Amino acid sequence: MKITAIKTFPVRIPLKPERRMISALGKHDVSQYLVLRVETDAGIEGAGEATVISRWSGETVWGAQALVDRIFTPLLLGHDPCDIDGVNLIMDKIAQGNWFAKSAIEMACWDIKGKEARKPVYELLGGAARSRSIKCRFSMGAYSLERAERRTKELVEAGFSTIKVKVGTNPDDDVARVKMVRETMGPDLELTIDANAGWDAATAIAAMERMEEFNVALFEQPTHRGDFAALAEVRRAIKPEIMADDICFDLADAKECIRNEACDVINVYPGKNGGISKTVEIVKYAGEHGIPCSIGSNLELDIASAAMCHSVIACPNMNIEEYPGDILGPEYHEISVVKNPLQIEGPVITLPEAPGLGVEVDWGIVEANPCS
Repeated sequence: MKITAIKTFPVRIPLKPERRMISALGKHDVSQYLVLRVETDAGIEGAGEATVISRWSGETVWGAQALVDRIFTPLLLGHDPCDIDGVNLIMDKIAQGNWFAKSAIEMACWDIKGKEARKPVYELLGGAARSRSIKCRFSMGAYSLERAERRTKELVEAGFSTIKVKVGTNPDDDVARVKMVRETMGPDLELTIDANAGWDAATAIAAMERMEEFNVALFEQPTHRGDFAALAEVRRAIKPEIMADDICFDLADAKECIRNEACDVINVYPGKNGGISKTVEIVKYAGEHGIPCSIGSNLELDIASAAMCHSVIACPNMNIEEYPGDILGPEYHEISVVKNPLQIEGPVITLPEAPGLGVEVDWGIVEANPCS
């Protein structure tokens, strides 16, 4: 089988008003992502999604499209899409970083490989380590106290047992928000916080001391990217466990986290890591060193969310039972770009039992929602 074309479609999908995100990275009201289709001479097509946000990875929908169209596609035409290691090698040789753009092509190749084998991707990764129904936490933005209280009540009623609160902005506001959520959710449910690399070590430690009475179970990425020593400093100083996320894009980053004893758990996902294969590689390495992993999110649509689900289902060390992840991106958006949206009921997302990624893109919807 050979790749005959890679076609790209920049899309603009608004978030539902009640799900719009506020964090240390700013506001996220509209998703401007890249959806792509890999075509083959066997008539099998694969779909991919680059969940790009410039303030997160430095990638934009226009840059990702240019990279795919002008750099990756000419080198990949004629290549076997089922040779996924070869596809990754070609992309890594020609371009540094650009994890989300690479991931879009790689997940499309997995989609093709699964369809050709008539198996879901997780079977190609070694089989199911857990159920296709995955329980998630809810990621709550850095909302006003009134909005945080209202959303917490709604989430508890919807069955969420873990709520993550965005912090990393103004410490006083953040502490008040965490206090409000804990008081509203009660003492028995799990509360985690996420600073999205918004603080230095001293600020994170001081803020956590003020929040100690709220029984925070996990502090996600309290400190700035690249500063593994600062993350380790916070880990030594506070009681809650530390999750590395924004600091860990590839295997080298994961090795630094572990070498510096900077975290208790590592957050991974295909977009951030450059593809499903690289996510699996990180999860396996972390497991060999006694560090569990969970699944993060960049507010994906159904295509990339399906890729995330396959990664979770296939990897035993993706310990979402103890550390629930974030695969609820499709529920945040007003429009689905697939004909068979992933089933989301409260905190649970269910992957269909189907070949490849398991979702069928509605190309009419994709083309009807362009990002100009």
